[in-house]
Amino acid sequence: MKQSLSMLKWLYPGMRVKRWLLLTLVGVGLFTVGAGLVVNTNFARYLALMSRELLTRAGIRLQNLFVPLGIALVVGGLCLILLSIRQIMHSVASALSPADEDRLADVIYRKRFLAQGQRIVVLGGGTGLSTLLRGLKEFTSNITAIVTVTDDGGSSGRLGKELGVLPPGDIRNCLVALADAEPLMTELFQHRFKEGAPDLAGHSFGNLLIAAMTAITGDFEEAIKETSNILAIRGRVLPSTLCHVTLQAEMSDGRMVVGETNITRCSGKQIRRILLDPAEVYPLQEALDAIHKAAIIIIGPGSVFTSVVPNLLVRGIAEAIAGANAVKIYVCNVMTQAEETARYSASDHVQAVIRHAPLRLFDYVLANTEVPSEPLLERYRQEGADYVVPDLDKIQALGFTPVGARLISQTHVVRHDPHKLAEAVINLSLRG
Repeated sequence: MKQSLSMLKWLYPGMRVKRWLLLTLVGVGLFTVGAGLVVNTNFARYLALMSRELLTRAGIRLQNLFVPLGIALVVGGLCLILLSIRQIMHSVASALSPADEDRLADVIYRKRFLAQGQRIVVLGGGTGLSTLLRGLKEFTSNITAIVTVTDDGGSSGRLGKELGVLPPGDIRNCLVALADAEPLMTELFQHRFKEGAPDLAGHSFGNLLIAAMTAITGDFEEAIKETSNILAIRGRVLPSTLCHVTLQAEMSDGRMVVGETNITRCSGKQIRRILLDPAEVYPLQEALDAIHKAAIIIIGPGSVFTSVVPNLLVRGIAEAIAGANAVKIYVCNVMTQAEETARYSASDHVQAVIRHAPLRLFDYVLANTEVPSEPLLERYRQEGADYVVPDLDKIQALGFTPVGARLISQTHVVRHDPHKLAEAVINLSLRG
């Protein structure tokens, strides 16, 4: 009864659909009469008897016009129906989403198509993860990004110290990468305040919004969900844990370095292992459920010690990945990092993950084989970074299946190309 009353609201003044509903009924009527004239001779006879006197006086022999008249009515009825449907959709779209009113069918088709895509879980952090997400969202909306929460520098670090919220920076980048909102909205989320506002300088609007949403909802996870709704993201973004954790690194000389920022600045020594403090932190149940149901699980890309490994140290995540029935892929970085992974090859990245999570977490290693231009390489070398050599034979010797592909885009920096990387992952899943 309630639904029936609600349907009557379509007839309220100002809804701008009544005329088109009426025209639809007219079109259906014309189509029905026309179809009857074409396929049902008895119907045509009844119509002729009803109008015999009028037609006789006009000198028209209706029996000679049954089929042409029927066809004309069918075509006319279809045209009215299609016109009415188009105008009804236009009226509804102009009220709900003015920006999409001219491409409503495309929007609906894309949403339905992506909703049938494969379930994908991606673990990591930093720019590498957000780059991959930008590509994957064109293939499926069933994406769960599990993001590290150990960032203690910049805007995220300040908000953690001043407001006690978990670091929102990497999560913000992932939300923006998966956003289906208008470009202006995503640009707003990434806007960073300048030096002219001392209290806000260095903060991004998105970080402040997530922090404010946490204060309003009283829960960081709920804040992410509400922010996801604002950006209309394709998928979900989850923190790897809701606990406040500090990243620690044991260096090759035995020193312990505390804090992600300090680790990334530590020079001269190799990182031996990464630890979380406290060590006993646990993931969200939603994250474990997503891993269990996934068709594809992707680890990386991202800083191996500060973005990838921290997720695997959260209790239960590595075990869940190892036990999942999915195609499991490790995506290797395309460039080394000056302090963390200087002179690391692709196999060195793989071994760094293995040292911290001895379970078999992936079967495939996806590595870039396209060498960047010499001018770009020279710029990176001046900063202590270099091209990650894809030593596929050594990866295979470690017991994994190496997959080499041309995966980069080159501008003023070298990055994974979102579409190339996502396409390589999807193709690999079909092969697996």
